[in-house]
Amino acid sequence: MTTPTAVELCVGALVVDDGRLLLVRRGHGPAAGEWSVPGGRVEPGETLPEAVLRELAEETGVQGLCGDLAGWVERIDDDRHFVILDFWVTTLDPIEPVPGDDAAEAEWVGLSEVGERRLVDGLGQFLIDVGVLDRLL
Repeated sequence: MTTPTAVELCVGALVVDDGRLLLVRRGHGPAAGEWSVPGGRVEPGETLPEAVLRELAEETGVQGLCGDLAGWVERIDDDRHFVILDFWVTTLDPIEPVPGDDAAEAEWVGLSEVGERRLVDGLGQFLIDVGVLDRLL
């Protein structure tokens, strides 16, 4: 494995409403075709809560209020090292999400059905660790 050239700071939005989790199916990059929480890179000069809410709106059209840090993960491959900070988000209006930016699809997924999706590596265990899910089916 080669050394990644830079560390990139990213955020994710954990939005749970009425027994459902907001997920997006990635349209680009190494996780294309896999399901994840909305999120992406923090832009220069942007606060973490600003980045969370911007990414949420860009990828789903859903508006929310950024809450506390839920947890963090790292993803390291040959070219990239991402540090991802995931925050709890309360939706202002649980509208039907509309995929945008790099999301191919965006859906509210019942918590009992999350494990049936092809999730990005490590997301299922992370959702268990932070208490969103009891277990994966």
